[in-house]
Amino acid sequence: MKSRTDDLLAELEWRGLIAERSGGLEDRLRRGPVAAYIGFDASATSLHVGHLLQVFLLTHLQRAGGRPLVVIGGATGMIGDPSGKSSERRLLDDAQIATNAAAIRAQLERFLDFTPGPGEPIMLDNRDWLAAYPMLDFLRDIGKHFTVPYMLAKESVQQRLAAGMSFTEFSYMTLQAADFLHLWRERGVEVQLGGADQWGNITAGLELIRRVSGKGGEGTEPTAFALCSPLLLTRSGVKMGKSEKGAVYLDPSLTSPYEFYQYWMGDEDELAVQHLRWLTLLPREEIDALAAQQAARPGDRPAQHALAFDLTARVHGRAEAERQVRVAEAAFSGSGVTDPAVLDVLYDEVGGFHLTDELLAGDMLGLALASGLFSSRGEARRAMTQGGLSVDGQRATTPDHGVPPLVADRYLLVRAGKKRLAVGRR
Repeated sequence: MKSRTDDLLAELEWRGLIAERSGGLEDRLRRGPVAAYIGFDASATSLHVGHLLQVFLLTHLQRAGGRPLVVIGGATGMIGDPSGKSSERRLLDDAQIATNAAAIRAQLERFLDFTPGPGEPIMLDNRDWLAAYPMLDFLRDIGKHFTVPYMLAKESVQQRLAAGMSFTEFSYMTLQAADFLHLWRERGVEVQLGGADQWGNITAGLELIRRVSGKGGEGTEPTAFALCSPLLLTRSGVKMGKSEKGAVYLDPSLTSPYEFYQYWMGDEDELAVQHLRWLTLLPREEIDALAAQQAARPGDRPAQHALAFDLTARVHGRAEAERQVRVAEAAFSGSGVTDPAVLDVLYDEVGGFHLTDELLAGDMLGLALASGLFSSRGEARRAMTQGGLSVDGQRATTPDHGVPPLVADRYLLVRAGKKRLAVGRR
């Protein structure tokens, strides 16, 4: 009898979500649902978009009947994983990790179904088992299975050695492997998920389970498996991470919904289609149709619009996504805007200036200078005489004309050319 997990790998493959996988996983999935986990170090109050590929692995697993587990690295988060990093993280205290873990749980609820049942996600903190592990017992039970040459050969270690890697970071893979062993024993977890940079750490866990259990060696079926997704990179080609410039967070206090929406609108055409496969649950037919539209009418940017809307709706809610569509249309349409909520977003995000009584009693040249869009009176005057300035959608060509009435008794939208704008607010 065919199980839903039969189709899981095929779904992940066409979406491009598999960078690495261990042997035997396909055969195991044919036998039915599995429990799989991913670990997040609670080293910030929010997940960032670089985590989303791994979150979607859990989402697809759950939709196929599997059970997702999320391990918040209360213990490992105090150390920091060197994988894909060029510097060591700062260490966190217990209270901060607990706060961060609660915030991450709330964000995961937008991607995973926490309804009670056999597929309900389980949230765990690895402090619960690692913090209680006596050091000598850990070295005897876990450390003896790791040779120094084996650990030195890992890419995550090689990348950091020249920078002066601490023993704390060096030991990280043994702790992550101990997590996998604990979950395999106590929770029946058979699969660990992660990003491609985690492959070395995850396979260390497979090796530990093989050595401890005596199963999974040559000629025997494995009892634990690994599956890694590609990495989401920043615009500069660096792994997306909390310590990297350009990180985009799910928390609106760290990355505003406007910035979040516009980030995805900035995708190149081919990347936008790839991200639709990676980071949405849109069906194959719809993504293929969007890709065809993108190829036929790239100027309309259908893939970027669909991606930005879908992700913003999932992370911030549909109402916020619809508002960001209105904001984007207002920002780049060249016309006037009458919605105060949209004007407030533009004031905060694009550029705002204060409308004083003196400014409102003055002329258009003074308004243009106050907007901050021009560096001098001469530049502002030339823009006006050449038709390059508009206020509330109307061209302003005469510098000494008076300032027009306010929108909603509070706002004026000033544009210089097609893409530069500022909002005056009283």
